[in-house]
Amino acid sequence: MSKPPASASAITVSRELEAVMRAERGRLLAVLAAGLRDLDLAEEVLQEAAVSALSHWGRSGLPASPAGWLLQVARRKAIDRMRAGQRDGQKAQALALLAEAEAEAPQEIPDERLRLIFACCHPALEPKSRVALTLRSVCGLSTPEIARAFLDTDATMGQRISRAKAKIAAAGIPFAVPASGLWPERLAAVLTTVYLIFTTGYVAGPGEPRDLCREAEFLMRLINGLRPEEPEIEGALAMMLLTGARRAARIGADGAALPPGEQPRELWDAAKLSEGRALLAQAMARRAPGPFQIKAAISDCQMAEPGPDWPQIAALYGALLAHEPTAVVRLNAAVALAEAGEPAQGLALVERLEAELSEFQPWHAARAALLARLGRPGEAAQAYDIAIKGAPTQAEALFLAKKRAALEGFA
Repeated sequence: MSKPPASASAITVSRELEAVMRAERGRLLAVLAAGLRDLDLAEEVLQEAAVSALSHWGRSGLPASPAGWLLQVARRKAIDRMRAGQRDGQKAQALALLAEAEAEAPQEIPDERLRLIFACCHPALEPKSRVALTLRSVCGLSTPEIARAFLDTDATMGQRISRAKAKIAAAGIPFAVPASGLWPERLAAVLTTVYLIFTTGYVAGPGEPRDLCREAEFLMRLINGLRPEEPEIEGALAMMLLTGARRAARIGADGAALPPGEQPRELWDAAKLSEGRALLAQAMARRAPGPFQIKAAISDCQMAEPGPDWPQIAALYGALLAHEPTAVVRLNAAVALAEAGEPAQGLALVERLEAELSEFQPWHAARAALLARLGRPGEAAQAYDIAIKGAPTQAEALFLAKKRAALEGFA
């Protein structure tokens, strides 16, 4: 007879549960959603399973497979709900599949996140909702985290995510990877979603407990494997690899962020850099340029020898505007133009964007840098103050504070 597991303290259980949910929530939710065909129900039963874990693990000790335990309990709770008639009567097939899956403790949890991403990126949903829902469901970002990324309020973003889930349920959108004929219309939203996952992780930095950059790279490799020889997928993966190659060098010894041109190159990841450049060259050879290939090329130009190739970067941003004519891309194009030797023209272009970007922290940071370069330290200091106050990370705030301190007479 095997010895029962020892009880665990509340603190131990809470920490273990938090770690499992942080690492496995996306995979667990994807498995449940694929079986239940109901994202709301999947979230509800997973949350109920987590609540049960707090008491059960405290009494009986931590299970051998905490993620497997959560999946099995969540399935049982879903079965109970369906049998109780709390959901509509169209779930008979899902119920049968759930009962079959629940009969055995899961030895290995399959990775169904790609199915979940394609469901969340269905054309029936508007683009912003697709991205927000995927970040919430697949990566477990909180509603406030997503709201910050979109410059929305928490309430607005919460309503957007709820409406998207309701629409998936009402329309019967399948949790499945689409057939090849449906790929073109779904691919751009999927790539944008994974790209935003990557950038969210990159801004947060490598010290975060949840490595969204690695998550995004994994998802993009999955997509690339499913659809080889697609230049935009190759470009998106190349962009992630080239940008990710600089990750260990992006923060200086003093804790301040470092732009690519000031980073110690010996800290760049040579393997990722080489793979990214090879993928980019492969994509460009297919002669079907797109926004992700251009972004990858910009990232590559930022790592040129002996420093960033700003004229080429400015030209690439001009090309990117043809695909993405957004205010943020225009801001980046203006900064690149200034760095290429036209600071006055760059500042003029930046200031034309005030109405659209005055609440966007990078706009104030860019304006501050250009005002300083043009010998207007008083205005630059004021702009730096606003940018520092709204900086997304401590590293970025320190970088901006150093720039402000360097303004003669305004330190």
